[in-house]
Amino acid sequence: MLFLWYPKCTTCQRAKAFLDERGASYEARDIKLENPAADELRTWWQKSGLPLKKFFNTSGLQYKALGLKDKLPEMSEEEQLALLATDGMLVKRPILVGEDFVLTGFRPAEWETALG
Repeated sequence: MLFLWYPKCTTCQRAKAFLDERGASYEARDIKLENPAADELRTWWQKSGLPLKKFFNTSGLQYKALGLKDKLPEMSEEEQLALLATDGMLVKRPILVGEDFVLTGFRPAEWETALG
């Protein structure tokens, strides 16, 4: 599995502890240092079945500074993916990418189900 996180984020720290407590095998990637590319984001979004907006960190400073609440509805999916790929801090975190699932944000019950 691939675990994308921001190490200074307390929610991400809780998610990492959750994975470690269960002995889950994963590759950790700092979302700020190694931003997801548009192609990766497109693949994860399609695999997740979620609305693309769920991949945006809507409570983040960047999201608010760019006024994305008003701009996103007018942007195409390709424009949104390209924008997400410009800055890892725009991306909802943590993200857990498994063989047959993609989870955005940390909701323990959902992660428990996905991990089996």
